[in-house]
Amino acid sequence: MDTSLGISIYELRRYAQEIGKNHDLALKLWQTGVHDAQLLACFIDEPERVTADQMDDWANDFNSWDLCDQTCTSLFDQNPISWKKISQWAESDKEYVKRAAFSLIAGLSVHDKNAGNHQFEAFFPLIKKHAIDERNYVKKAVNWSLRNIGKRNLYLNRKAILCANEVIDLDSRSAKWIGRDALRELESEKVQQRLKKKQQHR
Repeated sequence: MDTSLGISIYELRRYAQEIGKNHDLALKLWQTGVHDAQLLACFIDEPERVTADQMDDWANDFNSWDLCDQTCTSLFDQNPISWKKISQWAESDKEYVKRAAFSLIAGLSVHDKNAGNHQFEAFFPLIKKHAIDERNYVKKAVNWSLRNIGKRNLYLNRKAILCANEVIDLDSRSAKWIGRDALRELESEKVQQRLKKKQQHR
């Protein structure tokens, strides 16, 4: 059954600004099961009030890539609990729960300014392990997480390029696509120049 009302993400974000942060309302909106209402819920929820149980419950409700990604990169990645969820969700058999693990990595790579390089380096073995998953929504999220780590700074860029090459060597069509696609961006002149400029201004 189609539960989408067809409200654009831009309109939902505007509604969220008008409503303001409201954890209790977010929970009620999510419980409706309506796609647009659930997206609005992740925009207005209060990150500091999100619990580990809520994360698990919502992740198990994910039924589309956009709901998964918006929830992970607009809400969950603002709560430190999310770091612990990554390894847990990565082992899930559910496609969108597994995608959520790598969406979180992608979001944290951009939004957690205080995290150290070693915290992101720890994800490379996880990326290599799950790069062989042939499911479309998983492999695209694994690719996204690798690219975002590699765009964080020059050091992680070099490490991500090494990881991408190791992924390419795996006996898997999915892994080869993930690695090659990641390399195209991570080794691009645009990314290299931006990271070098970023390092110079530190």
